[in-house]
Amino acid sequence: MATPTPPHLTGIERAILAGDIETAATGLAAALQADPTDFEARYWLASALQMAGDEQGAAQALQVARNVHALTLAQNLGVDLQRCATDGAYAEQIAAAFYAQHFVALASAIYGIAEQAGSALTPQARLGHALALQHQGRVSEAITVFRAVLQGQPSPAAQQFLLYPHLLLSDPLAYADEARAWAARHAASPAGPAITPPPLAGRKLRIGYVAPSFTGTQVRQFIAPVLGAHDPDRVEVVLYPAQAEPEASWPAWIDINPIGHLDDAAAADLIRQDRIDVLADCWGHTAGSRLPVFARRPAPVQVAWINFIQTTGLDQMDYILHADADEPVDLAGQFSEAIWPIGPVFNVFRPAYERLPPGDTPALASGVVTYGSFNHPCKLSDRTIALWGRTLQATPGTQLFLKYRYYVDPVLQRTTEARLAAWGVAPDRVLFEGESRGEEYLAAFNRIDLALDTTPAPGSTTTLEALANGVPVLTLAGDPMTLQGFYARSMALAVGLPELVARSPEQFVERAVHLTADPVALNTLRARVRPGFDTGPLRDEAGYARRIEAAFARMLERARMARSG
Repeated sequence: MATPTPPHLTGIERAILAGDIETAATGLAAALQADPTDFEARYWLASALQMAGDEQGAAQALQVARNVHALTLAQNLGVDLQRCATDGAYAEQIAAAFYAQHFVALASAIYGIAEQAGSALTPQARLGHALALQHQGRVSEAITVFRAVLQGQPSPAAQQFLLYPHLLLSDPLAYADEARAWAARHAASPAGPAITPPPLAGRKLRIGYVAPSFTGTQVRQFIAPVLGAHDPDRVEVVLYPAQAEPEASWPAWIDINPIGHLDDAAAADLIRQDRIDVLADCWGHTAGSRLPVFARRPAPVQVAWINFIQTTGLDQMDYILHADADEPVDLAGQFSEAIWPIGPVFNVFRPAYERLPPGDTPALASGVVTYGSFNHPCKLSDRTIALWGRTLQATPGTQLFLKYRYYVDPVLQRTTEARLAAWGVAPDRVLFEGESRGEEYLAAFNRIDLALDTTPAPGSTTTLEALANGVPVLTLAGDPMTLQGFYARSMALAVGLPELVARSPEQFVERAVHLTADPVALNTLRARVRPGFDTGPLRDEAGYARRIEAAFARMLERARMARSG
C-alpha cells in the first residue's frame, strides 16, 4: 500500500510529478521552515533535487528523511533514543529486535546512533549494522562499516561479508580485487603433496561437493537435479556438508562425510583420504564457506560452481563452470580460475514448490499492467531505479509490485517511493509486500504481467522462479555484454525468449513499452514462458549431469597428463 501524502504536501507532490521543480522548491522551503523535522517534506525534497540533477543534495536529503523517519517510528514504539546513544547493549538489543522483524532501516538507524555516540558495540552488532545497511541497498555505507568491523575482527568469515556488496557495484573488478585480497590473506595455507590421479580406465570418477548444507538452502534447487541425475555406474559422489543429519534424503549410493566439526587442515586430510578426483565448491564466499580447505589442495582438480558465477580469488581453484558464450563477454581481469564452458546454461533448476496451474496475464482481467520484482532490495541500485523509473514514466497507468521480506519496513518503502518519484512515478503506483511461502508465494506470480530485472546485479533464483511460473522477465545484458548480463541473458535464451533481453537502457524501456502495449499479445508471450522453461535446458537434468561428468573427466585427464610429465 502506498504511503499517503500529507495534505499540506499534496500540491508539492503534484508539482514534482509534473516536473515543476521551481514551484515545488518554494513549497518545500516553507514546509521545512515551519517544521524542520517534517520527514515527508524531506523525502519530497530528495525527489525534487534528484529530478533537478543535484545527486549529492538528493542523497543528503534522503539520508536525513530516512533517519528522521526511522527515529520517529522507533520513538513512537517506545524506544529510548537517548539511552541508545549511551548504552551500547541497549541499542544492540533494540536494533537486533528490529532486524529480526525485517525492519532493517529502523535497525540501521539505532545502530547508527550508538556508533556515532561511540557506544561500545560488539563485533556482532557492528556486523548487524553493516548487513542492515546492505539489505536496504545502501551499499557504499555497508562497505564502510564492514571495513570497520574487519579492523577489530580480521577473520575469514568477517572479510567474506565484505565481498558480497562489491557484487552490487558497477565495477566488476572491485569484487575480483576483494576476492583476491581475501584469498591472499586467508587462503595461503600450505598445500598438501601434489596428487597425480590414476587413469580413469576401469574405475569410476570420484566427485566431492562442498557446502554447509545441500538441503536447507536454495542450493538444493540447483544441486538436487544433478545429484539425482548422476550416473552411479560412472561416478561416485561424496558430499561434504557441515552436518550429516539434514542430508539424509539423498540416494543411498551417495556418501556423506560431514566436516563442520573439523578445522581446515583436518577437512582437507579427510578429502584427500577419500581419494576425490574433482572437488567442487557449491557455496562461494557466502557465510559458512569452506574455501580455505581448497587452499590446501586436497584434490587434483578443484572447481567453483553453482552459488557464485564470479571468481573465488583462489589460485588453487582450477576452473569455474560457466555457460557457453555465443558472443564475447567482458571478463578481463575478473577471474583467478580458468572458465570451463558447460553448455547452454550455467545450471539447471528445480522449482521448490509444486506449481499452480498456468494463468493468463493479469492485465487481461484488471486492465492495468503490473510490473514486478521479487529481487532483494539490495539490488535496487541507482541504475535500476533509473531504468524502472523511465519504464514506468513511458507507460502511464502501469504499476510496480515489489515483494521481499524487507519491504515490511515502512522506511524502506518510503525511501523506494521517493527514489522513483524523482523519475515522475507517483507513490500510489508502487505496491509492496513482504515474505510469503508455498501457495501464497506462487499466487503472487499471477499478479505480475512483466517482471523487471535489476542491474548491474541481476536476479538469479528469483528470475528462475518467475520463469518457472510463467512470468516473462525483461533483463539487461549490456553492450558489450557483462558477466552478470551474460548470466541473465542465458536464462532468457534458455526459455526461447530472446525478446526479453535488452542490450541498452534505452532498448530496455522500448521493449517494456512494446511488450505491455497489447495485453493480448503479452498473454501470448506469457503462454510461451512456462513451456519454454519446462522443455528447455534449464530443466534438462540428465543432459546437464552428463555434461558435468564429461567435463570433470576431461579436467582430471588434463591434470593427470600435466603431472605425469
